[in-house]
Amino acid sequence: MKALQFCTFALALAALAGCRSTYYGTMEKLGYHKRDLLIDRVQDARDTQQDAKEQFQSALEEFSAVVNSKGGQLEATYKKLKTELERSEAKAKAVRKHIDDVERVAEALFKEWQSELEQYKNDQLRALSEQKLGRTRQRYAKMIAAMQSAEMKIGPVLDAFGDQVLFLKHNLNAQALASLHSELVTVETDIAGLIREMEASIAEANAFIDAMGQD
Repeated sequence: MKALQFCTFALALAALAGCRSTYYGTMEKLGYHKRDLLIDRVQDARDTQQDAKEQFQSALEEFSAVVNSKGGQLEATYKKLKTELERSEAKAKAVRKHIDDVERVAEALFKEWQSELEQYKNDQLRALSEQKLGRTRQRYAKMIAAMQSAEMKIGPVLDAFGDQVLFLKHNLNAQALASLHSELVTVETDIAGLIREMEASIAEANAFIDAMGQD
């Protein structure tokens, strides 16, 4: 964990300096190669998706509770849903950021790996390394596709949830609350689909991490 925190801090410094290659070079001198960094980034992205999944489940539970309530303090009801929306939006941003981090490190790793194939003098070793690169690329492509697919479903869910919260804001009455009941099934379906996509993405991330540790 400490090593990962240090990597994150070093990346922030490198970003400020505007030189990612300097960051990678510094980390390699400290014993953290791009392969290690990629695994760390995938773990971060997986954990962030898990957090987001739990947040969307919480938002759905709150929305369901509000819709099925008998009214009461509608201002308080609106504030609860708004808080859930804001938390969901924050988790969505974190998911996007960590996917971007994974893509940047993967691009650097594969570029370096491909260029280093030319340095081999032994044809057999070159072929073995090239085969391993191909396997890693295939696993990565499958994993990142799952991450991107899950992330793409977040936007529409947030848009729909945001519409419900905005509608309630300007219609704080029992009739407005009752009108949201018809949207509950749609919201439940959308969030259930998103959670399935996230679970599939998390599973692909775990498979990728396991394979990188064994290969």
